[in-house]
Amino acid sequence: MSLVIIIFLLFLIKSGLDVSSCICILFLLLFYLLHFHKIHAVKLNTISGSQFMTNGDSLVSPNGTFKLGFFQPAGNSENIYLGILYNKVPGTTTVWVANRNHPLTAASPLVLKIDYPGVLVLTNNVTLIWSSNTTSTSGNVTAKLHDTGNLVLVDFHDKVMWQSFDYPTDTLLPGMKLGNDYLRGIVWRLTSWKSSQDPALGEMTWGRDTQSYPESKLKQGEVVKFRGGPWKNQRIIGASQFDRNLIMTFSVIITDKEVSFSYNLDRTSILSRVTLNSSGHLESFVRLEDGKNWQLALSLPMDVCDTYNICSDYGICKLDRLQQSCRCLDEKTFVPRNKTSWETGDWSGGCVRRTPLDCKNGSEGFIKYSNVKLPETKSSWFNMNMSLEECEVNCLNNCTCMAYANPDATLQGCVLWFNELIDIRVYSASNEGQDMFVRMASSELDGSLHISKNKEEDIKLPLFSFSTIATATASFSTKNKLGEGGFGLVFKGVLEGGLEIAVKRLSKTSNQGVNEFKNEVICISKLQHRNLVKLIGCCIEEDEKLLIYEYMPNKSLDSFIFDRERCVLLDWRKRFNIIIGIARGLHYLHHDSRLRIIHRDLKAGNILLDANMNPKISDFGLARSFGDNGSQANTQRVVGTYGYMPPEYARDGLFSIKSDVFSFGVLLLEIVSGKKNRGFIHPEHDNNLIGHAWSIYNEGRSMELLDDSLAESCHPPEVLRSIQVGLLCGQQNADDRPNMSSVITMLVGEGVLPKPKQPAFFIGGNLVVANVSSGVNEQARSINGVTFSELDAR
Repeated sequence: MSLVIIIFLLFLIKSGLDVSSCICILFLLLFYLLHFHKIHAVKLNTISGSQFMTNGDSLVSPNGTFKLGFFQPAGNSENIYLGILYNKVPGTTTVWVANRNHPLTAASPLVLKIDYPGVLVLTNNVTLIWSSNTTSTSGNVTAKLHDTGNLVLVDFHDKVMWQSFDYPTDTLLPGMKLGNDYLRGIVWRLTSWKSSQDPALGEMTWGRDTQSYPESKLKQGEVVKFRGGPWKNQRIIGASQFDRNLIMTFSVIITDKEVSFSYNLDRTSILSRVTLNSSGHLESFVRLEDGKNWQLALSLPMDVCDTYNICSDYGICKLDRLQQSCRCLDEKTFVPRNKTSWETGDWSGGCVRRTPLDCKNGSEGFIKYSNVKLPETKSSWFNMNMSLEECEVNCLNNCTCMAYANPDATLQGCVLWFNELIDIRVYSASNEGQDMFVRMASSELDGSLHISKNKEEDIKLPLFSFSTIATATASFSTKNKLGEGGFGLVFKGVLEGGLEIAVKRLSKTSNQGVNEFKNEVICISKLQHRNLVKLIGCCIEEDEKLLIYEYMPNKSLDSFIFDRERCVLLDWRKRFNIIIGIARGLHYLHHDSRLRIIHRDLKAGNILLDANMNPKISDFGLARSFGDNGSQANTQRVVGTYGYMPPEYARDGLFSIKSDVFSFGVLLLEIVSGKKNRGFIHPEHDNNLIGHAWSIYNEGRSMELLDDSLAESCHPPEVLRSIQVGLLCGQQNADDRPNMSSVITMLVGEGVLPKPKQPAFFIGGNLVVANVSSGVNEQARSINGVTFSELDAR
């Protein structure tokens, strides 16, 4: 640059101008170029290799919300810093500071520029004050300020090389993250200013603290002052006192590459920031773009119960004017370690169990505590691919596990706690806290459902109060009635958190339903599979007995395949996926579950469909379980539904896993044909559906069985394989029927299938059932569609 100026000056002198005139012209030209350069940089919102920024200049984001510039903190500070500030907000509201530990003075000639090899540097023409510490192979690097408040360095291909969001100071903006980037070795956390006038690193920090399940902690040095609780995805409505329609969304990422927490607002017209101040408060502010002041939406810690571990081991903090803040987790099962100190307000000793745990006898279980702030996760283990049921099993099988929970109700996931539980509080609002399941000795389990199936098997299930379910179903309003089963009604409900449920209410006058109620709890509480309906909990209060399931918006399969208008909603691809899903659910029941389960009432009315038409096997009231070696049993009480029962069961009361295989074969043919096996009418013969399928299969006309609505969407090879598999499942002799593992292989494979033998019940009118009443209570009410029907032997 100096050489260019000298050459230009010599050229002016040679042209005949005197030296003073040449210098004047050169000065004016340089002033114009510099002035034009600064305006150009601000206008483009960039700094490149040929541009720079000096004291008094600003780099403004495209929509004008933020600016990068030099500022002096409010007060009497004479120091100057480079930072990102709100551009349209009066005053100096800073969200990021570059040289927070290296202040400059007003006399310093400050320059921010891109230096080789692609580094953003702040200098005073003598000393390097701050740099981005980056390297670019292309050498073509540009600095940009985004509308989010993020200052970025990008290369020629617009790849981000560095960004200010990776190096937070005291402020968290929407889209910024807290946590860890393991690939780049970056830790995202907030650090307070030293004081309101000094941006230097202060004592207070806010960020992820442990390598266990992520949660944020507010620390003063190494001393924890407040713990935010386990991270979770959620949406908060009305976060601001002045704008109840504001929706704030929290987002959590937990992978082997990144663990992070961030938030966003649904309205770009509102400004938001979360700031950690030097006095140790985390404050959330919001502001309308045309508003006059920032509004304080939230300040943490809020109250004495936010004091870290104020109640110590197994103590809970609850704000109550009539009682002290700390109490034991459950006064029936825990007592203060030092009662005298506890009563005087010294809670440091915490609480201890009344009855010590004895993991060796295998009889322990869990009690559910709701609406709590989950304990400190420092000594925890987590798996975000595990269901709550699997979580319970893992905790129960580990004697050192003290509690378990799903930290995020919007997703599946499991956290196990291995030390004493600390820093717990109870919230007054029902939607603030979470559910926690704490390990208890068997003698302390009276407060949870405890149905003994035999001496070795105890079943525990979360309990709901009757008032909670009554509220969820609008007092069991007829408007919420989904249907009617053999032992009661089923209602739709919505819990306070927005979770939709189906509630099965046992009729108070039904004697037969009590056993089925207990049987369903015993069976399904041990099961977890994507193709089985999920039992959320139950309620037993006085003469009320309720089962609470996940709600299935599309109700049951029979409401589609047997309805001439709705059947068109299930094309062949959907039906085949349903067939495969049911097969996988049965395979799990027969081979992979902790208990070997025989359903005994598999039919279209007991297959529920979720929002994506995925099938879920439901209604385990008639199911039976076996040990690892069990395979067949006999009953004097024949229960089930005509048309789905195999002959050995209907005649002799013998049932096995092959009984379910037979029912699956019938159901498969119904799905393909859209016709019911029982009540099937053909103008040319008296065969039932399975008999008709057998006849046309032998004649090579199996495609005639296909539902007319599937003509355009079907895949003929899959249709033919499905029909043949259905006939193999429906064979007369149980030993000839395949197991469900073979069924799945045959359905999805391409090999040659064995030829089926004659099916059971070839002629619908020739069924003879020995010692069984001719009457049947077939109430095929598809509710969420749990149905129940039975044949009682006399």
